[in-house]
Amino acid sequence: MTGTAPLAPKQGHKHEQQQSDAEGVDGGVDGGVGLTSLLVAAARAIETHRPDSLARDDYAEHFVRAAPACAEWPVRIEQVPDGDGNPLWGRFARYFGLRTRVLDDFLLRSVRGDARQVVLLGAGLDTRAFRLDWPSDLVVFEIDRAGVLEFKQRVLTGLSAAPRVKRVPVPVDLRADWVTALTAAGFDPAVPSVWLAEGLLFYLPGPVETRLVDTVDALTAGGGALAFEAKLEKDLTAYRDSPLYTATREQIGIDLLGLFDLGPRPDSAGGLAAKGWSTSMHTPFDFTRRHGRGPLPEPNDALEGNRWVFAHKPQL
Repeated sequence: MTGTAPLAPKQGHKHEQQQSDAEGVDGGVDGGVGLTSLLVAAARAIETHRPDSLARDDYAEHFVRAAPACAEWPVRIEQVPDGDGNPLWGRFARYFGLRTRVLDDFLLRSVRGDARQVVLLGAGLDTRAFRLDWPSDLVVFEIDRAGVLEFKQRVLTGLSAAPRVKRVPVPVDLRADWVTALTAAGFDPAVPSVWLAEGLLFYLPGPVETRLVDTVDALTAGGGALAFEAKLEKDLTAYRDSPLYTATREQIGIDLLGLFDLGPRPDSAGGLAAKGWSTSMHTPFDFTRRHGRGPLPEPNDALEGNRWVFAHKPQL
């Protein structure tokens, strides 16, 4: 996951406590879903230092080192005793590295036309505004909870990092009125936009995902685009004992299945197609074969149902 996902509003003390645990302390990166943004940062750091790296993020390891919860996590594959044989820091980290490259490419292709706005939903520790070669007149909006964006800014300020393009953080929970916050920050629905929901939707209940995608459709002018990651499994718990989920639980204490929403998933790609968008859906393994790097299918594979969806809204 790149960002931190919102959870559906729940009632009662017990559910409120579960929600708080899932979000992390003060809406930051200290635990639960917030901690997954650091997992992905560590994976990007490992990818950055590989001689055959598909994507570079020189800021990623600094996020990992700045958070006490993960200060001992590896940021180079040489720091992992079993190296690429480790399901978490080997195969899973390569997955995140491949995903980063594929979505980098999608965004850069999408802004070669008329799109002059990029919106990162659940931006988390995404540093694309700092590391990609954007058109000079582009604006990148980063939506996430205030605690996450504050942590990121604190680390980047300490590095004297400067974005390569106009960057507008939008500190708002996606459960709140994020549309008003986004437009107040300068987003113009009349200008073609590109949206990214990287590692976000499968943390949301199905109806919340549907509302989010419908809202993106309503805010996207012709010529805009959207990429998101989906899971197709009908029963995610069938993979509880897979090497990826087991290693993530045992090595860093993140139970991804405890954070994912286990309810029925909507067909968001189909919904967009019905609204006139052109869509394509790929397995991560498609891109492994294209780039010659990344995970390939395995038995009891937690990545088996993962799909990367790319959608484009036609010009009117």
